[in-house]
Amino acid sequence: MIRRTFLACLLVLALPAQAQSVKLKAHEIDALLSGNTAVGKWDGTAYRQFFDADGTTIYAQEGARSTRGQWRIDAAKDEYQSIWPRDSDWEGWFVMEWDGTFYWVSKKTPPTPFKLLEGEQLVSP
Repeated sequence: MIRRTFLACLLVLALPAQAQSVKLKAHEIDALLSGNTAVGKWDGTAYRQFFDADGTTIYAQEGARSTRGQWRIDAAKDEYQSIWPRDSDWEGWFVMEWDGTFYWVSKKTPPTPFKLLEGEQLVSP
């Protein structure tokens, strides 16, 4: 009995640790985005989005004209929010991290992965 318990404990300890998703807090989202560029695919189309520290954001997709909007962090909800020229309300997104990858998460869309580049990098090299 003791030997089985010991072996079971060893087996559990030997298993690789499972990565956990983490919902970023408001201050973490601000530090992550402010002054940096998110890069990913939205609805299958590559995009880049720069988050200026002054609250301005620029969204650029391949083959389309870039769009200028506003962004902010809602500390009470721990979410990133943006508003675009044709929008009437701010839209909120949680930012999650799982296994070194960041994700936009909302009730309307599935988690969407993105990478972060330091500084303003709206044009790919």
